[in-house]
Amino acid sequence: MKTHNISELNKVKRGANRATYDANEINNILDAGFVGYISYIFNHNAITIPMAYGRIKDKIYLHGSRKNRMLLSLLENKEASMTVMHLDGLVLARSGFHHSVNYRSATLFGEVSQMNDAIIKERALECIVDQMIPERWDKIRLMNEKEFNGTLVVEMTIKSASAKIRNEGVNDEKSDIDLPIWAGIIPLKQVADYPISDTLLHDHVKTPQHVLDYYETHRNK
Repeated sequence: MKTHNISELNKVKRGANRATYDANEINNILDAGFVGYISYIFNHNAITIPMAYGRIKDKIYLHGSRKNRMLLSLLENKEASMTVMHLDGLVLARSGFHHSVNYRSATLFGEVSQMNDAIIKERALECIVDQMIPERWDKIRLMNEKEFNGTLVVEMTIKSASAKIRNEGVNDEKSDIDLPIWAGIIPLKQVADYPISDTLLHDHVKTPQHVLDYYETHRNK
């Protein structure tokens, strides 16, 4: 079992008791999502934007236009940071001071390089699509040469990472326990509604099984 070394860069200082550096736990957080928040510097300005991603082992893959300023900035600086966060609940306390949320978050730091090998590049694009919904890549039209050549794929090798997880109840002051104020947790989760077919679909094109499987797995139960 791999554990990331703790450094000044990845060390969780606030709420350190909720930190983990275990790679398997971090990967579980990454694999549960498909949108990460990427931080970069552009013209001396700090910017963070959400991006779709895919993961293969210790590699994170991002893609976009060859003119994408974020990807070009990452390649220029040769390093990146990305955070993925899942909100699991609102923690409502008896005081505003102790209101909180339950969550799972992972922050990554790594080296960045451009993918030029056609086979690796295609595998990375497949990974990004299937991160969103499993088995999708094999059911869609492949990219044509113009689309493929016009797409920039960046690989981020994870060199350091940490996660922070809160999964607990209200932590009120003992002196507040008897106050006549409701306290508790409102659980939150991302759910899928039943798939809506495109209006231009021909009548014979039915909703594929992998889409129905995704719905069954993620629908509100």
